[in-house]
Amino acid sequence: MIGGVQIEICAGSIEDVITAEAFPEVDRIEFNSALELGGLTPGPASFLRARALSSRKILCMCRPRPAGFCYSSEEKTVLFHEAQFFLQNGADGIVFGCLNSDHTIDRAFTEKTAALAHSYGKEAVFHKAFDETKDMYAAAETLIECGIDRILTSGGAPDVMSGIDVITCLQNTYGQQIAILPGGGVSEDNAAELLQKTGCTQLHMTAKTALLDTEPFFAVSALRIRRILNSL
Repeated sequence: MIGGVQIEICAGSIEDVITAEAFPEVDRIEFNSALELGGLTPGPASFLRARALSSRKILCMCRPRPAGFCYSSEEKTVLFHEAQFFLQNGADGIVFGCLNSDHTIDRAFTEKTAALAHSYGKEAVFHKAFDETKDMYAAAETLIECGIDRILTSGGAPDVMSGIDVITCLQNTYGQQIAILPGGGVSEDNAAELLQKTGCTQLHMTAKTALLDTEPFFAVSALRIRRILNSL
């Protein structure tokens, strides 16, 4: 935490977790695989290693595939069991998002999965599937009713600054009932302004930089984390 602001790092590998762990200001890690696909469920061995290496809160992404958030009954069964595994093995919460074909919240499954997290005394976070809903205000009310603890959002826009007015409205309207977590395009150039204008007290950031191995991929950059933290 820095200046009363909770900092969450989106990590896509063990190396990213190690990078985030080096910063005392980081409060939480959202652990994923395949960040280049928007973040998918990490493997169990990777999670157990991340848990062993990090003293921070670790919330695990539970997303069985890319390309949308409307899942079959079998996909939801897998997602639920993955969430259960993480919660049983030291995760501090789960991050998920399920929609109906009409782009409304899948209320029954969301409520069931949030209840699972709470049965372990952990957090249930709804990810940026929220931004794909046809009415974000109705969706926020549904998520409150389902017991979701936090919504990750860029205000339905490609990045947080483009969606800043919606994020501000969500915070003003629902911030006392559910945590609003801005994420998507957070940088040293906009982090302070984002917090000031929205009234939010949390930030989600990947702070990624492009690296070259045999193919391009992304990894969390310690330099970018430091620059963002210094800007607050």
